[in-house]
Amino acid sequence: MSTVVSEIPRTASASDWDSFLDQVRETVMSHPVVTNNEYCVWFDKGEASRAQVRDLVQQFSVFSNLFIVAQLLKTINAPTMSQARESCEILVNELGVVFNDGRTSPRDSSARSDEDKDREGDPALVSTEGTVDGGVYRFNARHFEWLVKVGEAVGLGFDDLGKRKFGREETLFFCDELARIYGSDDPDVAEGASFAVEHWAAAGFWKQLIHGLDQFKDRECPDLRLAFFTWHDRVEDQHAAHTMDELEGAFQRPGFDQQKFLDGAAEMLNGVNAFWKGLETSRLEMEAVTA
Repeated sequence: MSTVVSEIPRTASASDWDSFLDQVRETVMSHPVVTNNEYCVWFDKGEASRAQVRDLVQQFSVFSNLFIVAQLLKTINAPTMSQARESCEILVNELGVVFNDGRTSPRDSSARSDEDKDREGDPALVSTEGTVDGGVYRFNARHFEWLVKVGEAVGLGFDDLGKRKFGREETLFFCDELARIYGSDDPDVAEGASFAVEHWAAAGFWKQLIHGLDQFKDRECPDLRLAFFTWHDRVEDQHAAHTMDELEGAFQRPGFDQQKFLDGAAEMLNGVNAFWKGLETSRLEMEAVTA
């Protein structure tokens, strides 16, 4: 997880900024889903059965697909043009516009092994740098299609993934909270939710899932594709570096409501936690049946 560095915004006193940071640490950095995600701690051990991996992929596909709704709302409700563009970048990249990194020649991938290509993805589809402005749209760069490839290795097809009807109650609660809070038209609430989501995403759960999936792949599923997970892990490592700049920008905005920000962050993380709690309950039920 990224470390919060205390810098005093020019328009705020040191005591105001330090007090706010203390509240952010308590609300976000100390939340259970950030500090001790029980499901991901277990998954990291590599003990997941095929049924449990299928469950993860199916619920993640529902979250991934419905996240598009929340990201569209965030784009529509953005308070400034620059924030609207930032939100739009995430949205259209999710839908398949490849980041344009300004290179005039393609990367040479001939020296990479098949395993490296699987983990890193096709460089024509999964760039983590640059901007979607001038980028190329490809159907198979759509993030949901990457998850379909993951699902195929464990017996799930397009008709088993991504639809709301496949989401359990906790997954749908999370998705609806994303739309309500992350996509809020109140900029302070939405900023709090966005900050919380970025810190959750950078807290290490991607690495835990990748480690567990690696072991499952080695043990019984050599065709498992990992690029969806490894790409997001690399991107979140980059995003983490910018979250404090965004926090400082919000804090300096005239009329900024600290309590709305903190409430948005807390409620969003409670939604995230519900998603993982649902997976944890499901995996324990599976183990009880097979015991």
